[in-house]
Amino acid sequence: MSAPGVSRGRAVSIGVAFALAAVLLYYSLRGINWSEVSRIAAGASAARLLAVGAIATIALFLRACRWRVLLNAEGSVSVPSVFWATTAGYFGNNFLPARAGELVRTFMISARSGLDAAYVLATALSERLADVIALVSIAAVVLLTIPAPPGWLAGAIRPFAALALLGAAGIALLPFLAPHAPAVIARAPMPNALRPKLVSVVDSALRGMRAFHDVRRLSAFVALTAVIWTLDAIGVVVGASALGLEMPFRVAFLLIAGLGLGSALPSTPGYVGIYQFVAVSVLTPFGFTRNDAIAYILVAQALGYAVIGFWGSLGILRYRRARAAE
Repeated sequence: MSAPGVSRGRAVSIGVAFALAAVLLYYSLRGINWSEVSRIAAGASAARLLAVGAIATIALFLRACRWRVLLNAEGSVSVPSVFWATTAGYFGNNFLPARAGELVRTFMISARSGLDAAYVLATALSERLADVIALVSIAAVVLLTIPAPPGWLAGAIRPFAALALLGAAGIALLPFLAPHAPAVIARAPMPNALRPKLVSVVDSALRGMRAFHDVRRLSAFVALTAVIWTLDAIGVVVGASALGLEMPFRVAFLLIAGLGLGSALPSTPGYVGIYQFVAVSVLTPFGFTRNDAIAYILVAQALGYAVIGFWGSLGILRYRRARAAE
């Protein structure tokens, strides 16, 4: 049974997410011609959408390989195990609130590999932070090449960049403070029974961050990150062409940066509201109509649900069967 404070906090978080989604949907969908949106979506090329699905599957597999680079700093987790856990985690993020998918994939890996759950979660969250750093860098480079960038994203880059730099500094420096953690926890006001558990959790979390400190491991992670986000941009360009829309690569990169950074906000399952707001805000300054932007993002979200739903449900099913066979 969860503590009342935790339940209230969760309720507040969910309430904020739904309120934000409602506001952003109102802004994004006002004045939309739904018959035009339907016409654009209905005319989509099935072959090109299948190609986007294939690109998304490859990118998903590479994301699993990238996470495995961090996990294997202290273990030996197989590629299939990480892939199915990753798909299940993304499935959870699409259909559960509060990014619960991060806990889903953490539990699946720790249960199957023997790695400490705090360590696994630290690698998962560090991976997410690395993506924020990559997206901020992508957005900054693109914005420098655009004479009139979308105002909201240009304004958001600085606070996100500051957070990303703080996160990078944390990953770089916090593991060196590990020897001092027990002394700090010993002085903290808390029940004595909790201190050993907290020391263990903090140690595991810092070891997860330390996975980035190996040069070869970091190089592999950065290379995979570059390939993954390039594939995502290609998927955006191909997906737009499936709807008869011409999407320049720099706009595609800006869109995926906006979607990625926007997903860091409190959100409903599937990022409803946030994705519509980002699509309209990023695409309309580049000549796309609001109808074009909404048609594209609705088709992209539906395709994303289909791809993640397919692989994620398979991942959960395989995990349940493996557990039942033990």
